[in-house]
Amino acid sequence: MDGYVVKVGGSLADILPELVQTLLESGKRLLIVPGGGAGADAIRAIDPEPDAAHWMAISAMEQYGHLIASFGIPAVDQPGEINTPSVLLPYCLLRREDPLPHTWDVTSDTIAAWVAWRSGLPLIVLKSVDGLLLDGKKIDIVTDPIATDTVDTAFLPFILEHNVRAAVVNGRKEGRLREALSGDFSKGTYIPARTEGL
Repeated sequence: MDGYVVKVGGSLADILPELVQTLLESGKRLLIVPGGGAGADAIRAIDPEPDAAHWMAISAMEQYGHLIASFGIPAVDQPGEINTPSVLLPYCLLRREDPLPHTWDVTSDTIAAWVAWRSGLPLIVLKSVDGLLLDGKKIDIVTDPIATDTVDTAFLPFILEHNVRAAVVNGRKEGRLREALSGDFSKGTYIPARTEGL
């Protein structure tokens, strides 16, 4: 696999230098999708109407993208053909294409899934937990929607419907990102494409 879309959750802001170093050292084509982070949390707190909330939250992703870029990853404003790690500033792309419902069921998780589908690349979602959790326990492999609050509620239906190969891994644990970039998703949650055997 020569490339990935990598969603970097906002909860990982304090370890961005280490994550960026691993991304840059991978030697792979990577398109990084920023989470919404503290900005999205602030927007939830004031609870604007859905259209405003949608675009405000995507603006928060854009701001977090600039933070990621500040550690040495170039920023781009459309997926296109990438040859080195790049961070996507998503606002203009999403204003232009507007592919997803304007609801809190869709957050940066599902936006990253859409970017992966649009780019034809598998997706790695970096969180601060070990994978998708169900009743507090990590699920190793997911082939059908499950009730989990680790990702937004639109994420798994989108991934499964659009046949996107994906994994959710803990970006805080040493080596997990490096393992995932090498194709080892055993310590996270793996969502295989339908064409793969299990």
